[in-house]
Amino acid sequence: MEPAAGPAEGGCGPVGGTSAGGRESGGWAGGAGGNWMATHPTFTEMMSLDISDSAQIYAAFVVYLDLLEGRNWHEVKHIGVAELQLICLHAREREQDSLQVMVPVPVHVSLSHERIREIMKKASLPQDDPDTPLSVTLAIVESDSTVVYYKMTDGFVIPDPPDDTEDVDNKQWRKKRKKLFK
Repeated sequence: MEPAAGPAEGGCGPVGGTSAGGRESGGWAGGAGGNWMATHPTFTEMMSLDISDSAQIYAAFVVYLDLLEGRNWHEVKHIGVAELQLICLHAREREQDSLQVMVPVPVHVSLSHERIREIMKKASLPQDDPDTPLSVTLAIVESDSTVVYYKMTDGFVIPDPPDDTEDVDNKQWRKKRKKLFK
């Protein structure tokens, strides 16, 4: 699991609540005294999905904004998974990359191993290569709009070689790499 923390861009708080700066979100700059988030087209589309938990919808919208505006990801689309009561996001980090699945989860939600396995089976995208393990990224959302990403895979994944070329030539690295492929 690889955490990558950072505040989600947009700095919005829950509908009708206050933002991280303590301002009422209804009076936030960006609308004529109205709640800009409640009228955002993507948020209204997410609200129309068959998902009953408003905290889940809010978390999905915060992750949507973070990926699209804060991290400049491409083709960020929301998908409702009614049987799991989740909104998943499909996105590309770079235009040429393959789609990744983000599963937004409010920080107060507990996930069991069984629930994580169920999410992986029903939310992950079909793989081109049958040897590629299923994978999703949990996007854990705090009430102040901080998002922490954890990439989850089904089984073990061999790590990428180091970026530093000195380590590639290192005898110890070659030995470790050899063990991994046995």
